[in-house]
Amino acid sequence: MSHTPMISQYLKIKKQYPDAVLFFRLGDFYEMFFKDAELASRELEITLTTRDGGSERVPMCGVPFHAADSYIARLIGKGYRVAICEQVEDPSKAKGIVQREVTRVVTPGTIIDGQLLEDKKNNYLCCIAPGADGYGLAFSDVSTGAFIISFFTGDKARTLLLDELARLSPAEVIMPLTSVACFSEDLKLQGIKTISGYRDTAFTMIEAAQILENKLRDSFKNQFNAKPELTIPVAGALLSFLKDTQKRDLAHINRVQYFLHGKFMVLDAATRRNLELTRAISDGSRKNTLLAVLDRTVTAMGGRLIRNWIEQPLLDRDEIESRLDAVEELAGKVIFRQDVKEVLKNIYDLERLAGKISFGSANARDLVALKKSLSYLPKLKQLLCQAETKLIKNIRDNTDTMEDITDFLDAAINDDPPVSLRDGGIIKKGFNSEVDRLRRAGLEGKTMLAGMEERERARTGIKSLKVGFNKVFGYYIEVTRANLDLVPEDFQRRQTLANAERFITRELKEYEDMILGAEDRLVQLEYRLFNEIKGKIGGEIQRIQTSATAVARADALCSLADAAVEGRYTRPELNSKGQLYVIEGRHPVLERVLETGQFVPNDTLMDNQKNRMVLITGPNMAGKSTYMRQVALIVLMAQAGSFVPASKAVLPLVDRIFTRVGASDDLAGGQSTFMVEMNECRTIVTGATEKSLVIMDEVGRGTSTYDGISIARALAEYIHLHIRAKTLFSTHYHELTDLEQIPGIVNLNVAVEENGEDIVFLRKVISGKADRSYGIHVARLAGLPGEVIERAAEILKSLEDIKKSSRQVAAAEEIEEDVLKLKEHPVLQELRNIDVLEITPMDALNKIYTLKKKIDEVNN
Repeated sequence: MSHTPMISQYLKIKKQYPDAVLFFRLGDFYEMFFKDAELASRELEITLTTRDGGSERVPMCGVPFHAADSYIARLIGKGYRVAICEQVEDPSKAKGIVQREVTRVVTPGTIIDGQLLEDKKNNYLCCIAPGADGYGLAFSDVSTGAFIISFFTGDKARTLLLDELARLSPAEVIMPLTSVACFSEDLKLQGIKTISGYRDTAFTMIEAAQILENKLRDSFKNQFNAKPELTIPVAGALLSFLKDTQKRDLAHINRVQYFLHGKFMVLDAATRRNLELTRAISDGSRKNTLLAVLDRTVTAMGGRLIRNWIEQPLLDRDEIESRLDAVEELAGKVIFRQDVKEVLKNIYDLERLAGKISFGSANARDLVALKKSLSYLPKLKQLLCQAETKLIKNIRDNTDTMEDITDFLDAAINDDPPVSLRDGGIIKKGFNSEVDRLRRAGLEGKTMLAGMEERERARTGIKSLKVGFNKVFGYYIEVTRANLDLVPEDFQRRQTLANAERFITRELKEYEDMILGAEDRLVQLEYRLFNEIKGKIGGEIQRIQTSATAVARADALCSLADAAVEGRYTRPELNSKGQLYVIEGRHPVLERVLETGQFVPNDTLMDNQKNRMVLITGPNMAGKSTYMRQVALIVLMAQAGSFVPASKAVLPLVDRIFTRVGASDDLAGGQSTFMVEMNECRTIVTGATEKSLVIMDEVGRGTSTYDGISIARALAEYIHLHIRAKTLFSTHYHELTDLEQIPGIVNLNVAVEENGEDIVFLRKVISGKADRSYGIHVARLAGLPGEVIERAAEILKSLEDIKKSSRQVAAAEEIEEDVLKLKEHPVLQELRNIDVLEITPMDALNKIYTLKKKIDEVNN
C-alpha cells in the first residue's frame, strides 16, 4: 500500500509511540489518523471523516490546536496517553514535508497544565521495583517538582508499600515490565487505573546511577546513603521515564527527599477509607471528611500541604509540639492571623508556576502572576517578625522575598499581556530600545494610514471609503457598490464582496510593507526576549521553591488555627505513659453536619493497665461507631499537629491506627463480606503493636452466630493478651461482655431511654453493659411496615419462650440427673442394708461416723 508523504511521516512517528494517541499538528489543528482517529472520535465525541492517504482514504478526525488542552484532559481522564507531535520548522521555509517530531508525551502522571489538575491535590507519578530484600519506591509531582524516595524491607515490606501507595493515590504507577504481572492486581484493587511497564534496563544500578548523577551532580552520592540498592533503581528509572516522555530537562526537579516511614503514623487503606480522612465513602468527594473540616487554606500550596499533614500524622513528639505551639500562637492572635491570611490570599501557586517555567510552558500571564505573588513576600516576612514560636520564626527565615526578581519582571513584562506569545504586546516600554523603535514605527505607520484615508476620501469624494485589514489580504481600501463609479484608475481591485469592492494602491502597499514588516520583526523580537526572560527566571527556581514551601507552611498553620477557633478545639496534652483521657470528646465531622448543640459529647478513659480494651454494647444507630471513630480521629488530629474537639485531651503517641468497620463485598477481588472482614482482622493482628490504637466494629457478624461469637472472642482475647494494643471493640454479642473478668477489659454501653414501644437514643456512652439489642425498635424507627414489626415481635417472643422453656427443661433434667446420681451413691446402699431393729445405739453412732467420713472423702 502506498501512502502520501505526509501520511508516511505520520506512520513513521506513530510507530515510535504505539501506546499513545498521536496528536499530529497540521496547521491550526491536531489531526489523528487510522485507529487513533476512530478511538478519539468515540471517546471525544467528534466527527470522524476521511482523507486521501495515497492508494486509499484513511480515517481522520481533529481538534483545534488552541482548544487541544480540554480534549487532552478528557483522554487522560479515561486513562490514555497522548503524544504531542509539533511542526519543528517554519512551513514557509520547509523544502517538501514540514519536519515534525514528538515534543512531549502526556500521561496521567505527567500532567503540568493547571486546568487538568486539582489545585489542592498532588498529582503523583510513582515508580516501584522489587529488590533482593524489599521494595524501592520513588514518586514525583511533575507539576511542583517534588521528588521523594523510600524503601520497604522485612516480612511486611509489600504490605507497607501498598499502604503507602494507598496514601499517595497516584495518577500513574510505573514498574519494570517483568514486574507488572505480580503487581497489577493489587494496584487495581487500590483504585489505581494507570499501571505501566517500563523497560527493565532503566532499573539496572549502572543506568539508574548514571542518570541520577547527571541530574543531581555532586549531591548524588550524599542523597542515597540508605538502601541504595533499593532506592537508586527506582529513582533513576523515574527520571529516565520523565526524560523519555517530557523531552526536556526538568530543572525544577532538583533535590531528592527521603520519606522515612518510621517518621509517620502508618495508616492502611482500610483505615483511611473508614475514617474518611480525605474522601467520603459515599461518593469519593472531600465533602464531610476530616480534610473538609481542617482545610481553611487560601493558597493551593497550603491546601496540598495540609492534606499531606492529615495523611501523615507525626510520631516525633518534639515536631508535634512545635506544630501545636505555632497553632496556639496563631489561634490566640486573631488580628495577626487575619493579617497573614490577607497577604496569603494574593499569592498564586508558586510551586506550579515554577514547574511551568522550568518546563517551558509558562506564558506572559504566568510571569505576571509570579511577579504579583512575589511582591507580597516582603509584607509576609515583615508580619511573621511578630511571631514568638520556633516554627513560625523558621518559616520567616526561609521566606526569600526576591525583590530582585519582582523588579526585573516589573520592568520587563506588560501588566496585562496577551495569552498567546505570538501576538506581541508582551515586553514593557523602556525594557528594550529596539522593541520601542519598532512599536513607534508601527504606530507611525498606522497614523499615516489614517491620514491617507482622509486624503483619499477628499480626492475621490467617497465619504464612506475606509482603510481596513485582514490576515488573508492585508491592508485594503473598501468602497461600497454605490460609489464604484467614483473609484480612480490607480485603485487596483483586490477582493469583491456582496456589497463592496476592496482595492489597493501603491502608497497603501508601501505603508503595508512598513507596518507589517515592523510588526513581524516586533513579534519575533518580543518572543525571543520573553524566552530570555523566562530562562533567567528559570535560573532562580530553587529560590522560588524555598519561598513556596514557607508560604505553604504558614497557610497550613493558619488553617489549623482557624479550625481550632471555629470548632472550639483544645490543645491536646501528649504523654509517654500510655494514657488516653478525653473529656467531652466530639466527632469533628459529624458535629459540623448536625445543628449546633445536637451532638452529644462523650468521655474516654484508656490506659495501659486497667482500661486497655473497651467493650461497647448497645443497639444499632445508638452511636457506637461514631464514638469509636471520634476517638481515632482525635488521636490522629493531635499527631497531625491540630487542636482537637474536646474539653480536655491527654493522649499517647500512637504508631498505627487500625479500623475494622462496616461490611462490604469486594466483588472485583472475588471476596465475600466475611472474607473482607477476616482479611482486615488479619492485617490488625499481624501489624498492631502495644503502641497501636485498634477500632473493631461488630466483628464476626458476616457469618453464623456461634462462629461469629467464637471469632470475635478469640480476636478480642488475642489482641488484649498478646498484642496489648489499646482497643475499642463494639459488639452485639452480649455473650462477650463477660470478658470484663479479664483484667484490663471494661464494659461500656450507649444509653437508651424506653418510652412504651418507642426508644430514644441518648448517644451517651456510660459504664456497664447493655442488656437488650432493641432490634425491633430500630426496625420501627427505620419505617418498616407495621405488620412486619408485629410479626417480628411475635417471632421474638416465641424464640424467647422457647429459650426460656429450654432453660427450664435443662434445669429439670439436671435435677433428675442429680437424683439418679444420689440413688446410686455407695453411702445410700450401705444405709439400705442396715437392719434398724437389730443395731444398738452405740453401733448406730459408729456407723453414722463412718458414713459421714466417707461422704467427706467423696466431696473432697
